[in-house]
Amino acid sequence: MKVAVVGCNGQLGTDVVLAFKKNGHEVAPLTHDDIELSSLESVEECLRRINAGIVVNTAAMHHVENCENQPEKAYAINAIGARNLALATRESGAALAHVSTDYVFDGRKTEPYVETDAPLPLNVYGNSKLAGEHYVQSVNPKHFVLRVSALYGKHPCRAKGGQNFVDLMLRLGKDRGRVRVVNDEFVSPTSTADVATQIVALAGSDAFGLYHATAEGDCSWYEFAREIFALAQFPVHVEVASPSEFPAKVPRPKYSVLENRELKKAGLSVFRRWQESLAVYLDSADVVLSH
Repeated sequence: MKVAVVGCNGQLGTDVVLAFKKNGHEVAPLTHDDIELSSLESVEECLRRINAGIVVNTAAMHHVENCENQPEKAYAINAIGARNLALATRESGAALAHVSTDYVFDGRKTEPYVETDAPLPLNVYGNSKLAGEHYVQSVNPKHFVLRVSALYGKHPCRAKGGQNFVDLMLRLGKDRGRVRVVNDEFVSPTSTADVATQIVALAGSDAFGLYHATAEGDCSWYEFAREIFALAQFPVHVEVASPSEFPAKVPRPKYSVLENRELKKAGLSVFRRWQESLAVYLDSADVVLSH
C-alpha cells in the first residue's frame, strides 16, 4: 500500500514513516514545502500526484499559546487543513488517518474520557482541532480520527523547542539535581512509536471511525517525572510544585485521560501501560547516551 504522511518531519510523523516502512509499505513523506494544508489547490495537486491509498495527517499547529495568539492561523491549519485533506482524499478514494488531541475535553471528569463523551475545549487549540475532527468525519467516510495525549518520542518536537517532557526532565535533573513538577494535572503519557504502530494497525483495516489512542493507565506530571528518574536510575529529588508556581497562560484541562474503548471493542488496540513504553524509550541507546 502507498502511504502519504503529512508532517513527516515532526515528532510523531517521523515515527509514522518508519512504522509503515518497517511493515513493507511505500511511503511518500510530505513536509510543509511539499503541501500547504490551508490551500485546497495545493492539497489536491500534491495528493493527486502521489495517488496514495491512505493519507496520514500528523501536521498541526499545536503550540497552545501561539494558537491562542493567532487563532486565524490555528484554524487555517488545524481545521481548514483537515477539511482540505478530507475533500482531496474523498475525491481520490483514499482513506484519511487524522491525529487529534485530548485537549478537545475540558478536564472536568474524574474518570477516563471515552469517545462518546461530549467535547468542550478550553482554548483555541482544542477548538481548532475539534473543528478539524468534524470536517474529517463529515466529509470522508473512510476516516480514522485518533485522539492522542502527552506525546513523547525520539525525534524533536519543533513547536516545543525540540524537547519533550522526558528529555526536559532528564536535562533539568542532570543540571540541577532536583526538579519541581505539578501534581494536579493528569494525563496518559504516550510514546509516538506506539501511536505510529497503532496507525499502521488501523490502516490495515476498514474499521473507520473515531478512536482514543493513548497508553494504558494515567498519572500526574509529578508521578510521570518520578517514574522517568526511577527507570533512568538518576538520583534526582522530585518535589511537588504548587499550582500557582507555573501559571498557565492559556486554560488547559486538568484531567485529560483517555480510555481506548473503541480500539478495544474492535480488537485493534496495540497499547501497553505507559510505564512499559517509557522503559522502552529510555532503554534506547541514543536517548541514554544523550544525557
